[in-house]
Amino acid sequence: MNNKQQSVFGLAVIVSALGYFVDIYDLLLFSIIRIPSLKSLGLQGDALVTSGEFIIGLQMVGLLVGGIVWGVMGDKKGRLSVLFGSIVLYSVANIVNGFVHTVNQYALVRFIAGVGLAGELGAGITLVSELLPKEKRGIGTSLVAGIGLTGAVVAYFISANFDWRVCYFIGGGLGLILLVLRVSVFESEMFRKISQMKVAKGNFFMFFTNRERFKKYMLCILIGLPTWYVIGVLISFCDKFGSEFGIRDQISPGKAVMFAYAAISVGDVLVGLLSQWLKSRKKALYVFYAITAIFILLFFLQNGGSNTQMYIICAGLGFGTGFWAVFVTMGAEQFGTNLRATAATTIPNMVRGSLPLIIYLFKGLRGSMGYVTGGWVTGIIVMAIGLTAVILTKETFSKDLNYVES
Repeated sequence: MNNKQQSVFGLAVIVSALGYFVDIYDLLLFSIIRIPSLKSLGLQGDALVTSGEFIIGLQMVGLLVGGIVWGVMGDKKGRLSVLFGSIVLYSVANIVNGFVHTVNQYALVRFIAGVGLAGELGAGITLVSELLPKEKRGIGTSLVAGIGLTGAVVAYFISANFDWRVCYFIGGGLGLILLVLRVSVFESEMFRKISQMKVAKGNFFMFFTNRERFKKYMLCILIGLPTWYVIGVLISFCDKFGSEFGIRDQISPGKAVMFAYAAISVGDVLVGLLSQWLKSRKKALYVFYAITAIFILLFFLQNGGSNTQMYIICAGLGFGTGFWAVFVTMGAEQFGTNLRATAATTIPNMVRGSLPLIIYLFKGLRGSMGYVTGGWVTGIIVMAIGLTAVILTKETFSKDLNYVES
């Protein structure tokens, strides 16, 4: 194995982190520039909301489809095939996105981009987990996520200084530049070994044919639910919550997302270090779940105040949910080499795809309880599900990954 790639600052870690950086930039760009981009297409009023929901909905469908496609390919053809293929697809899609002139064109391109974006994190985490020594892989995967998540911050500042079409061109250009670096990254030795073995590789249905395997898979997905409750409900609709809390200052959801993701990136690095210090993924998750719960409580205890206070709490919420790297790493560590990429790629995209269900629950509860009460009751339900999943999940710290699923 290449010595450089055994370091947490080796080429594989750096390139995977930069890949996830571009991935997050492109993934959240539409949410940030939704209004100006749709206005430039001639939309106004309610059409900005309905068309925006249609476009983001298709992007989420693309993520779900891509999660399965790239996960299977990662186990059948190799981790690098996904890293190359996914970035080519979403880079070209984002460049094309800069030329759209209708809502249907916009939605189709975001679907294609979503398919491409789905492969980046899972393949990167799988590759880094298999290349690094087991004592270091928690730090390596945390650096991938921590550095990558700053892409949201960069997307916010670029959107503030460039036309929305240029923002898409920049995202596509960054991806194509990254391809040059990817040429020097080596394939996982573990995958090379199983590629010659006569075992099922990347069979998505294997998660559902064995009771214990299905349990592990579902628990890994449920652990991640609080992240998208926080991002998709509390932070995305912080302006509406602010008005309900009596905050008179104008609150920008885009700015709240920027503060949250800046804090998430810090949390993702620290949770990896914490898991190494505690020698436990689960104990690190308990700590960050507790931090998340505290800031959810502070969020709903707001009475008046200012937009600054809201942004600070959103940053705290982001920091608390900065366990994304550990959560995805645990997903990769739960399964054998012939299913690992499929697991690590589909699990985070299944969590992303759960957002409509969380919002549906929130809408139902707020209809009968009110906006604020519906919000915190939804939070209690989601956090309880996630915590139960952590409790029932097996510890994976320092687990030997050199095995296959039969």
